[in-house]
Amino acid sequence: MAYDFNPFKKNLASAEDWLKKELQQIRTGQASPAILDGVRVDSYGAKLALKEVASVVLEGARSLRVAPWDKAQVKEIEKAITASDLGVSVITDSDGVRVNFPELTSDKRKDFAKLAKDKMEDAKKHVRGHRDQVIKDLQAKETSGGYGKDEIFRLKNETQKMVDDANKKLEELYTKKEKEILN
Repeated sequence: MAYDFNPFKKNLASAEDWLKKELQQIRTGQASPAILDGVRVDSYGAKLALKEVASVVLEGARSLRVAPWDKAQVKEIEKAITASDLGVSVITDSDGVRVNFPELTSDKRKDFAKLAKDKMEDAKKHVRGHRDQVIKDLQAKETSGGYGKDEIFRLKNETQKMVDDANKKLEELYTKKEKEILN
């Protein structure tokens, strides 16, 4: 009787996807539309994601252009970006909003690298939590007589191998982001 690792694998993949999203939102000194993904705009009484009310395009190495679908939303977009505390400057003009990214100081770069490491550690905690659930499930199956000791030992080793692979991917994502931030 084979153990179903599919839910566990999905959980590992979701932890990796979560980390990718979180790392995209950390500034690197370069302009990136993904940094504005967390910005919510008050649009006619509803809180909407910025990309639902405007297009966001790269305008230069350190600036983005936010062009609202409805020009009446410019002030709300400006207010939302300013309130998000991303450390960017916002300039409103006739076409929409320009978001400028100032040059990062070495202290800011270190802070962002530390933030990226914290996000990686959070993802690793999720992975460990999912591993612990699988091990508890395996132990319950062992006590109920569903599996023998040798089978449980093999399945626990297989679980740990999947966790090690997932942690390695998380480390690679962090290392790549750290290089982007510190360079």
